[in-house]
Amino acid sequence: MRVLGIDPGLRIAGYGCVSIEGNAITPTIVEAGAIKLNTKASISFRLEQLYDDLTEIITELSPDLLAVETIFAHEAHLSTAAIMGHARGIILLAGEQANLPLLELAPTEIKKSVTGSGRATKDQVQHAVAGLLKLNEPPQPPDVADALAIAITAGIREH
Repeated sequence: MRVLGIDPGLRIAGYGCVSIEGNAITPTIVEAGAIKLNTKASISFRLEQLYDDLTEIITELSPDLLAVETIFAHEAHLSTAAIMGHARGIILLAGEQANLPLLELAPTEIKKSVTGSGRATKDQVQHAVAGLLKLNEPPQPPDVADALAIAITAGIREH
């Protein structure tokens, strides 16, 4: 099973694809990267850019499942939640148009799955992902590690 995890963003959207074969408990990395969006462009332009890039990634990687983080809305950062909602909408649309099953995961579930703590820091997630996937160094930028953590969590849950 191949799982594509997406960490939504309108500056950087991380993506990570993992594979879980047969009876394997630990996933292996297929590909990971960051979609860097033109922050000087309008939000509508960035949404189109995100859609185009994500559609290309889905076509290239042929995942069996799309996983995305649910929106975490803290009262001090409501505008961030609204912006993330735009990016999530594009991600959900791209997945739906590719007929991919969708799994939405809470940030605390993802952190707990890869680190053992639902309150883990970004640095802890990066190091945990590197360890789980046997990488020489933590994925950079952190958005890529987050996307891989989403994919790992979804893969373990659905496997």
